[in-house]
Amino acid sequence: MQWFKAWLAGFLATLVFHQAVFGVFWLLGAVPAPPFALDPVGPLGIPKVISLAFWGGVWGLPAWALIRRAQGGSYWLRAILFGAIGPTAVAMLVVFPLKGLPVTVTTVIGGVLVNSAWGLGVGLLMRLFGTKFASR
Repeated sequence: MQWFKAWLAGFLATLVFHQAVFGVFWLLGAVPAPPFALDPVGPLGIPKVISLAFWGGVWGLPAWALIRRAQGGSYWLRAILFGAIGPTAVAMLVVFPLKGLPVTVTTVIGGVLVNSAWGLGVGLLMRLFGTKFASR
């Protein structure tokens, strides 16, 4: 059950934390697309934000594996750093090039910020879900 909670935490953290920071960037004119994009993405035509949240859920699994035994400030630091580094690195080194999107200092910094917020959200949601430290 804790792994389903981890997936759900990643899914919800994408919708709440990641998209909130992305929305701030959009309001400031830093990104061209609004948050909660409903454009269909292939191959199934699922709304973009739902696809993003699904993958956020998948990223929630290794995030939980990394943070679940940490205590105190280390728990929060690991959650934020995992979000900042893992998903951002994959986005910039794999996803952006595959989609023909430019990787710039601005996109890297933006990715670090939105994904750090996502990592914080995963940690917070896992605590709110009452998930305990476990070796399972």
